[in-house]
Amino acid sequence: MTALHDLLRRYVDDGTLPGAVGLVARGDDVEVVAVGSVDTDGSAPMTRDSIFRIASITKPITAAAVLMLVDEGRIGLDDPVDAWLPELSKPLAVRTPAAPVDDLVPVARPITVEDLLSSRTGWGFPSDFSLPAVQALFEVQKDGRTLRSWPDPDTWLRLLAQVPLLYQPGEAWLYGTSSDLQGILVSRVSGSTLPEFMAERIFEPLGMKDTAFEVPAAKRDRFTSSYTIGPDGTPTLADTPDGDWSSVPAFHSGGGGLVSTADDWLAFARLLLAGGETNGHRLLSPTSVSRMTTNHLMAAQRDSASLFLEGQGWGYGGAVDVTPATPWNVPDRYGWVGGTGTTAHLIPTTGKVTILLTQLAMTDPTPPPVMRDFWRATA
Repeated sequence: MTALHDLLRRYVDDGTLPGAVGLVARGDDVEVVAVGSVDTDGSAPMTRDSIFRIASITKPITAAAVLMLVDEGRIGLDDPVDAWLPELSKPLAVRTPAAPVDDLVPVARPITVEDLLSSRTGWGFPSDFSLPAVQALFEVQKDGRTLRSWPDPDTWLRLLAQVPLLYQPGEAWLYGTSSDLQGILVSRVSGSTLPEFMAERIFEPLGMKDTAFEVPAAKRDRFTSSYTIGPDGTPTLADTPDGDWSSVPAFHSGGGGLVSTADDWLAFARLLLAGGETNGHRLLSPTSVSRMTTNHLMAAQRDSASLFLEGQGWGYGGAVDVTPATPWNVPDRYGWVGGTGTTAHLIPTTGKVTILLTQLAMTDPTPPPVMRDFWRATA
């Protein structure tokens, strides 16, 4: 037994988690720990290849898909997105973040591809959820764990276009919405659905055989149940293997729609660590990988997003550590967390990858104790 095993085992034994898979890798040296069960009934043990709803650690994969199109010259970082997303051609912004939704001003410039990648479109969630424009966004940008309730991408985009921007394009980092816009952008530029594009261009070349927007019946014996924290503090069932991911939903969420395994996400991390190359084939340019894993936010933008970023920066699709605030905040560490209880990071300078997959949803944007203990143990 290892220290990582003992750590995760404690969270299972005290009833906090039904189960978990933790992975730490550096090069070919990989440690994987699977503890507990796929559900609270203990119907099957957790295994290395158990499948999880990975929520927002979908975001880096979506950003990579956008950058593939940039590398091919089909879109440019400075291109206005309304060429492919005409619904967003004439957005309006609230006069100030606290202004009512009918106190509007024109945008100073169009929204660009880079705005989407860096989460600075003007749509998204700030630290203050009470702002009128944010409340309006909540009506459209529903909780990522209930994707079955979302309309098709075209309908969703039309609804979003009716919500005023909270900030001018490029002005502030806001969470969430930009990644779903990236997914629609990939689909419209490529002429494929987002599931089709990711399967052909990312999952198949990397051997990510269990990553998708659905779990077919033949794999559901490895698919974990998901839980929220109930009123008594114990896990409460939210979704079963035969539930929301039994078929591809109408909305293909680039922000949080994927299921995956620890080894599949490791394959994606290794692509980034290798500068965009896998098995002698280049999927991403080194420049795109560098931009993806480099902080693009100014200090003031990081500070205003402290609820989510805790003082760190943002690349494309994931956070980038810029200050050693804790033992695990290594400068240039890249990755993110998922609201369903997942987290994945890599450190380009050392080649280290850490992945934790659990079934217990976060209650708010603050990473729970198990994530912090995992980061501390693997630092």
